[in-house]
Amino acid sequence: MERAISHLIADEAVTDVLINGDGSVWVDRGRHLERADLTLNDAQAVRRLAIRLAAAAQRRLDDAMPHADGQLPGGVRLHAVLAPIATDGAHISLRVPRRRALSTEQLQASGSLTPAQTETLHELVHRRRSVLVSGGTGTGKTTLLAALLALVPPHERVVVVEDVSEVPVTHPHVVRLQARHRNVEGAGEVTMTELVRQAMRMRPDRLVVGEVRGAEVIDLFRAFNTGHEGGFATIHANSAQDVMTRLAALGSLAGLPEAAVRSQALAAIDAVVHLEREAGTRRVREIVEWTVAAGSRPSPAVATARAAAHPEHVPAGP
Repeated sequence: MERAISHLIADEAVTDVLINGDGSVWVDRGRHLERADLTLNDAQAVRRLAIRLAAAAQRRLDDAMPHADGQLPGGVRLHAVLAPIATDGAHISLRVPRRRALSTEQLQASGSLTPAQTETLHELVHRRRSVLVSGGTGTGKTTLLAALLALVPPHERVVVVEDVSEVPVTHPHVVRLQARHRNVEGAGEVTMTELVRQAMRMRPDRLVVGEVRGAEVIDLFRAFNTGHEGGFATIHANSAQDVMTRLAALGSLAGLPEAAVRSQALAAIDAVVHLEREAGTRRVREIVEWTVAAGSRPSPAVATARAAAHPEHVPAGP
């Protein structure tokens, strides 16, 4: 069965393989989820496969620890859950990393970027603007992030911080840091927050956080506000307008009041690039630059930052 799953993962078009408790297998080839011509025998077969995959990812998965999140040899990201938290049997989710980074020109050719957007992204990197790439699951945030990193001049040092290593970076000077989960004894954890702090001491020209989803957002703000300009991060959000609300929610995890999060975000983040997935195509919906007028203090009531004069707003196109 592992061999059959491996064949699905080897498909260049496949980004996700999902195995449900009933044994059904679904794949995403960039358009939408579709049923694969493969079925596991029963719920016990799914459970056994989940436990074997977790072991390969060096994660514990059993009745006492019924969920696991890790990385398989080769880079595939694994998430698995067992009963009782999965009421209809074990479920396995496999995220397949992109095997090669795409350039902004290739993304433009595929319809993910317009020519105007490509020019704007190049300018943001050249001007050393700090950029947040936002979007929902499977919208291409990691792919776009990799394309932006490829634009960084080769003499600059890029330090990438990730929960699980996923971003395919094509740059001659890259340092990668990966978080570590606690072991079966509950010790040895290295959090994203700690890694961001360590990265700041490693003389990065560009600090990159693969995905901001916790209290580490405050340390990211501090980094971008203390000379580490030109960095990048991704974040889950439904629109560019929702990014500030999402940042405020993450900042609350670190005990920071909403007004303070908004103030730091406006000072730290220069632009938001938001992606959406429409009719099977992942594309940039909008690029918005954030500005704070010189000498002014942002109002706590501001839901999103104002768009800068150049570019005011670069839509996805028709």
